[in-house]
Amino acid sequence: MNLKDQLTNDMKEAMKAKQTERLGTIRQLRSAIKNKEIEIGKELDDEEVIGVIGTQVKQRREAAQMYRDNDRLELAAKEEAELEVLQGYLPTQLSEAELREIVSAIIAETGAASIKDLGKVMPQVMARTKGVADGKLVNQLVREQLSG
Repeated sequence: MNLKDQLTNDMKEAMKAKQTERLGTIRQLRSAIKNKEIEIGKELDDEEVIGVIGTQVKQRREAAQMYRDNDRLELAAKEEAELEVLQGYLPTQLSEAELREIVSAIIAETGAASIKDLGKVMPQVMARTKGVADGKLVNQLVREQLSG
């Protein structure tokens, strides 16, 4: 069963179980997937669906942080609940230690020596960690290792 079919099944289950927050989140995700398909003119495969989910996760994370910064805790909690549902559809995320190893290996492969080589390292790290690591954390680790 592909990811889109799983989303449809999970949506039906959420309806039956009257899980309104979960249902709303899955509906929003399915809508975002459909919009992306219309935009590119073809049906998305699982890898592309994971990319859409990753975008949705990033949006929820940023919104939750913004709400927290502005003392809107009830809205932050809603975003975080949606974030939890979305993360259930992503592959298991890499730990920080695993990410550090990947970053170190790519820095060694590319011969990067300073922060000026960020442009060489980042695309390769992101390609290897697509869907299994937060881009902001990857960027932070790469900068840390290149400047250290």
